[in-house]
Amino acid sequence: MGDDVLEKLLVQLETGEIDRNTVLQYIRKMPYEDLGFAKIDYHRGLRQGFPEVIYCASKTAEQVKEIFRRLAERASRVLATRADSDMAAAVQDAVPEAKYHPLARVITKGWEETPQDVYGEVAVICAGTSDLPVAEEAAITAEIMGSSVNRVYDVGVAGLHRLLNEFHRFEKAKAIVVVAGMEGALASVVGGMVDRPVIAVPTSVGYGAAFGGLAALLGMLNSCASGVSVVNIDNGFGAGYTAHLIARRSV
Repeated sequence: MGDDVLEKLLVQLETGEIDRNTVLQYIRKMPYEDLGFAKIDYHRGLRQGFPEVIYCASKTAEQVKEIFRRLAERASRVLATRADSDMAAAVQDAVPEAKYHPLARVITKGWEETPQDVYGEVAVICAGTSDLPVAEEAAITAEIMGSSVNRVYDVGVAGLHRLLNEFHRFEKAKAIVVVAGMEGALASVVGGMVDRPVIAVPTSVGYGAAFGGLAALLGMLNSCASGVSVVNIDNGFGAGYTAHLIARRSV
């Protein structure tokens, strides 16, 4: 439940469309609802401006379906990450308007809607095509939260001219997400070009001494560029969420 839902309930109560008991039932369930396998935090939308996000990994399709369905009943926007096609099919049986984004492995409700208030621009830059799943997770997260997103893809340091040709597309963004595997050098390059916050996302792309993304993580943590912060390996969601928060406060 967000401010918009609570305001709608109060208006409906004033106009007589619903009664006090209906409002009381909603308010009683606002803190959380215990399903046995999950405690859904309905109050998070009021506290943080966006509903609880479902992390689907290690959950069953039925568990994801039930959590998504209940959140969708109370929120105009819902996001589930690290979902597979079976989970998406189960969710769409219960919430037909839900959309599955297979590249990003996320399920959304309300992503297609243009937010009433778009909070600044977020740029998502990725080094290579292999980094796209993480980059898209970041981009869709920022979009569903209310930011406009400019995608700048396949501009890694192996061909630096590609990035320089795209500079005009991200130099004015309120926050920039940089997604890169291998040695993770792209974050330092971008961080040295702009006066905007850069959120670096190391990916597990690479082999051998890449150590599943650890080399990129350490490279980004040791960046000599000012204004570069780093999230966990493959954490596109965390980067997109943070970028939106920065953009929202920069308008």
